[in-house]
Amino acid sequence: MLQGYGFQHYPAHIPTSIDVPEISMRDLFRQSVKTYRDCVATWFYGRQMTYGELQQAVDAFAAGLQGLGVGKGDRVAIMLPNCPQYVIAYYGILTAGAVVAQVNPMSVPRELQHILADSGAKVMVTLDALAPRVQGVQSETDVAYIISVALQDQSVTPEGTTPFAAVVQNGLARPLDEVMIDPAEDVAVLQYTGGTTGLSKGAMLTHRNLVANTLQCYYFFRDSYHPGNDTCLTVLPLFHVFGMTVCMNVSIYNGARLLLIPRFDPAEVAQIIKAEQPTMFPGVPTMYTALLHLPNIENYGLNSIRVCNSGGAPMPVELMRAFEAKTGTTVYEGFGLSEASPVTHCNSTFAPRKPGTIGLPYPSTEYKIVDLEDGVTEVPVGEIGELVIRGPQVMKGYWNMPEETARTLRDGWLYTGDIATVDEDGYVSIVDRKKDMIIASGYNIYPREVEEVLYEHPAVQEAIVVGVPDAYRGETVKAFIVLKAGAQATEDEIIAHCKAGLSPYKVPKLIEFRSELPKSSVGKLLRRALREESTAKVDGA
Repeated sequence: MLQGYGFQHYPAHIPTSIDVPEISMRDLFRQSVKTYRDCVATWFYGRQMTYGELQQAVDAFAAGLQGLGVGKGDRVAIMLPNCPQYVIAYYGILTAGAVVAQVNPMSVPRELQHILADSGAKVMVTLDALAPRVQGVQSETDVAYIISVALQDQSVTPEGTTPFAAVVQNGLARPLDEVMIDPAEDVAVLQYTGGTTGLSKGAMLTHRNLVANTLQCYYFFRDSYHPGNDTCLTVLPLFHVFGMTVCMNVSIYNGARLLLIPRFDPAEVAQIIKAEQPTMFPGVPTMYTALLHLPNIENYGLNSIRVCNSGGAPMPVELMRAFEAKTGTTVYEGFGLSEASPVTHCNSTFAPRKPGTIGLPYPSTEYKIVDLEDGVTEVPVGEIGELVIRGPQVMKGYWNMPEETARTLRDGWLYTGDIATVDEDGYVSIVDRKKDMIIASGYNIYPREVEEVLYEHPAVQEAIVVGVPDAYRGETVKAFIVLKAGAQATEDEIIAHCKAGLSPYKVPKLIEFRSELPKSSVGKLLRRALREESTAKVDGA
């Protein structure tokens, strides 16, 4: 039993530590199918599939991949919105012994090429409408097959791609080769996250990491789950680590029904809630904001939801209180990061909530708040330091990046880069970010990546990108720009330039031209000064 650091709040029936079974995600999935075979696993606009039917499709897709030459350890990329084919592809890839490489469907060609080349993916599973984007960079990657998913019945299969249904059909006609998987060593997912170099890096999440975090989530909220009878509102993107684990993997383990929604439209989501009565809703603060401001939201039956999880970005306390008052639900804010599969902390159903904190540690999760300078000395209660974490959910390392891995994983501890405090009850609060990352609508945005695109504009001499407070997105992206002597550019031109090289959520929403930018005595651009200035302006408005 782990002691202290918040574990004193755990009741006797919820373990402070768990024995992670030596099984793969494939095995965990098959256990759930055995228990919940006739329960509904997925819902997609009225079309439902039972756990038994899901396993048949998963095994067929796995065999189909093997028929294309996919073997153990090969990477297969998924670039899909939430849909049944995503779930089939994810578990099918793992069943084949291959590795899932997660790709955001909003990725522009530059980002897409990097992830595909870095991962060495042999196969890409994507939406038919996105296939041309993949084909545009295919020659610069190892991708041999593009499997296209059609969500419309009358869709025409893009030339040069293989229909998803055909891969499943081919798999049904051949035996599935059972692959030996070492849960502790074999990577299950490459979860791409931003990097200090401006290029995303792949967090290697092993089967054991994902099994551990699934069980940690389950046991932490076990009082709220009704195995075999729950319904999870799955509108968080499954390509995002939060959606992957908390919406999909935990729900599959729990025998729940996944309401698969490909994009967040507040009015549509409210109608689905009213009709389908979900019991679980993992979301990000912007989703709660949008639902809160829908007319008559109190009449849509949101009180069917027993647990609303909020993560991905800090949730304003006022928003939490207003949402709960209007809907009759309870929101439990937590914390996670790609490198931890992702969840490490959350407010709980079994101990007092402390709004504004990320709550208590998950079972088997140790943490410390250490000195910002030496990274070793634990700081006293209430003082700021860096949050470092140790547990079975912590990644194996970064894919092909030993130096980045050594900086982030030290003596078994994951250095999060987040500045935090802990109170006398063991509740953690995130007060700032050691890194300069911007979190907008739950998406991580790294200023350097945006700046690199800005510097590609012929009129830009200097640029600094910061996050500024935004009532809806949490933060939004602002760029400060100094133009070259004699050069001209408008805000619209700069934004159009960024749209060509960045995913939509990374594009600066605010542009400010200046004659000079603040610098240190050695000429280093001072991002913090502009961030503080912008925040003060917003706060004073």
